[in-house]
Amino acid sequence: MPNDQELEDQIEAKGLNAPRISLAHVQKMKERVEYLFERCPGKTTTFCHAYLDGSFYLATGTSACVSPANFDSQLGIDAARTKAESLATDKLYELEGYRLWSELNHV
Repeated sequence: MPNDQELEDQIEAKGLNAPRISLAHVQKMKERVEYLFERCPGKTTTFCHAYLDGSFYLATGTSACVSPANFDSQLGIDAARTKAESLATDKLYELEGYRLWSELNHV
């Protein structure tokens, strides 16, 4: 499966230029995403919540380990953020796709 940039390159190479949500558009929106981290005291699960413009919820990424002896806060934060970023990107494509569809269909 191609990554986002490879897919964008394929679309451009084929001259597919109908209205669409571009990678550049989503990347620009991702600059507006803020991440909030939390961990329940005494637990090994880390949560990373992604918010557009600091207030519109997009997604949550999680990470956890089975043994508390293996818990590392920074590893948990990094893993949860990676998952949240991926989920938030998918949600931005979905929301912006719906917005564009609505505009094109005068809804």
